[in-house]
Amino acid sequence: MRVQPRAWIGLAVWVLYIVVIVVLQKTSGIGYTEFGDSPSNLWRGAVLSLVVGAVVLALVTTWLGWWRPALRERRTTKAKWTVIAPALFVIALIGNLAGITWSAATMDFILAALALGVFVGFAEELTTRGLLLVGLRGSVAEVWAALISSLCFGLMHGINIFLGQSVADTLPQVGQAFLLGLTFYILRRVTGSLVWAMVLHGAWDFSVFMIGEAGGSNPLGALSLLTGLLALVFFWFAARDAHEGVGRREPDPAAVTA
Repeated sequence: MRVQPRAWIGLAVWVLYIVVIVVLQKTSGIGYTEFGDSPSNLWRGAVLSLVVGAVVLALVTTWLGWWRPALRERRTTKAKWTVIAPALFVIALIGNLAGITWSAATMDFILAALALGVFVGFAEELTTRGLLLVGLRGSVAEVWAALISSLCFGLMHGINIFLGQSVADTLPQVGQAFLLGLTFYILRRVTGSLVWAMVLHGAWDFSVFMIGEAGGSNPLGALSLLTGLLALVFFWFAARDAHEGVGRREPDPAAVTA
């Protein structure tokens, strides 16, 4: 790593990403609640800012030399059973995808929603459970790193207030995102890779925008709330055996058995 991880660096990257997104989405003239009104709104109001944000993040990650720790764990958690939380979320996602009225969706909107899913999954995960988590691991214990990065993920969605969404609609979104952040953290710890969290995150956002555009319902939607509640408990088990902080070494098997 070119730069030693520290919490303030991770937080600075988080702020930088938020500033880029807010400025570009504000200047687009398209409010958050209008993103799903048309393919062009989705491209100009959301996707463009996410693409720019992703490029900025890629440049920052390269400069810091944090690609490896941002994308991979040195070792996975022994508490593999905690994958129950993200597994339930996958089932909720399948319910979303199955419930979409696909015949009512245009190909233009599907492509725009796919692009949004790809870039939101990459950018938001690299920001919070990538660079921010790496920075926090250089300064605080793993449990706190998991909590703070997930809290920042939730607060990141608070910017929607400045983009035209009501406070009443935004506050529950912040809370749900915090719980979802813990779910994605568990997935990272279980699989050892951030990529799966990126994929799941992007697929969920894609499905949500598709339901908003084409209509439909998900009888399994309540599983997303159950997922968050379980993650609030399970994340501690996934975090307690982490050895990802700066200066941490893997236990010496010889010393353990001596």
